[in-house]
Amino acid sequence: MAVKAKISQTSIKNLRPEDKRINDTEIAGFHALIAASGKITYYLYYRHDGKQANIKLGVDGQITPAIARDLAKEKAGEVAKGTDVQEVKKQVKQAKKKEALSTLSKFIETKFEPWLFSQNPKTAKARADVLKTSFAHLMDYQLSDIKPHLIEQWRIERKAKGNKNASINRQVTNLKSCLSRAVEWEVIEKHELNKLKPLPEDNSKVRYLSKDEEARLRSAMRERDERIKQERDNGNQHRTERNYELLPSLRDNTFADHLEPIVLLAMNTGMRRGEILSLRWDDISFETKTLTVQFANAKSGKTRHIPLNGEAFRTLKSWQADTDNSGIVFKGSTGKAMTDIGKAWDKLLADAGITNFRFHDLRHHFASKLVMASVDLNTVRELLGHSDLAMTLRYAHLAPEHKAAAVNLIG
Repeated sequence: MAVKAKISQTSIKNLRPEDKRINDTEIAGFHALIAASGKITYYLYYRHDGKQANIKLGVDGQITPAIARDLAKEKAGEVAKGTDVQEVKKQVKQAKKKEALSTLSKFIETKFEPWLFSQNPKTAKARADVLKTSFAHLMDYQLSDIKPHLIEQWRIERKAKGNKNASINRQVTNLKSCLSRAVEWEVIEKHELNKLKPLPEDNSKVRYLSKDEEARLRSAMRERDERIKQERDNGNQHRTERNYELLPSLRDNTFADHLEPIVLLAMNTGMRRGEILSLRWDDISFETKTLTVQFANAKSGKTRHIPLNGEAFRTLKSWQADTDNSGIVFKGSTGKAMTDIGKAWDKLLADAGITNFRFHDLRHHFASKLVMASVDLNTVRELLGHSDLAMTLRYAHLAPEHKAAAVNLIG
């Protein structure tokens, strides 16, 4: 039951949890609440524009009853002048919070990077790291001081270093996204980088394998596979001669290791490297001959389903027979998902005599073959997981017959 008394050192000392609260007899609205734990907190009730409000004055032990009384008098005086003291306190708190987050470095660290992880854990760290590296000179800038002219100068310097427009645009888009979140979360009122137009990009050049290059790549994969199996045979022969325990033979396996099935899967599905390396056996349905790219592993953040053609189906079936068929499809030596195939891929390209070709270009190879086979661009877009058709239009020039058919409709 509430106690009515002047809030003082004595009355606070005598307050018990069963009392729950003490209402001061001298200052209207001034009171103290006691929790079951014995913690006592001072408050002031007041009315503003006909609505009741409550402001916390402090916790006993951190302030004395006398200080709490002085604060109550001060706040009551402000209320009498028409001030909403709780709203003022809230605004001051928000201002301090904004000030603490107002540099680009602090905002990325405390707000933007955690948000990126909530959206897509697979790409979050990489996006944040690229932002910190690319715009290192802006890290100590206030968010509101990051103006278009600073980015214009940065773009000039990047171009002088040989960076491509597409790469520069991606980094600026990343920065724009960061500042847009700051506006959305009311850390800053606005940003001006949306005034910046992206640099022109030439997406007409799409690198894909010629028929001869594809044949050489496939031949190099089979030769590499046989070489690895032969090395295992030679190693076991050496072990036999010395009475060592033999390593499992690879002769009954379709694939000697992960590289060939990964490359074949990329060529036949258009999946990104990260999507392939994150793939789990649960994502594959051999009954329906479909593969699911989960939203957490997709660059777009959206789940998509890819039909398995004959070669992709046979590749996964064979790899399933070669492995333990559980969890991650392509496991590293630790049993966890592989993170990179760079060295093996580079060596394979060298063996095949293929230059100027990245692993990601296997995705272009997949899309290009579809378009040249007269598959419509929207279907290609869906298979690749592009968020809009504009990204897929880079392949349009590979289907000139569509343009000819269009003009013939009116001729």
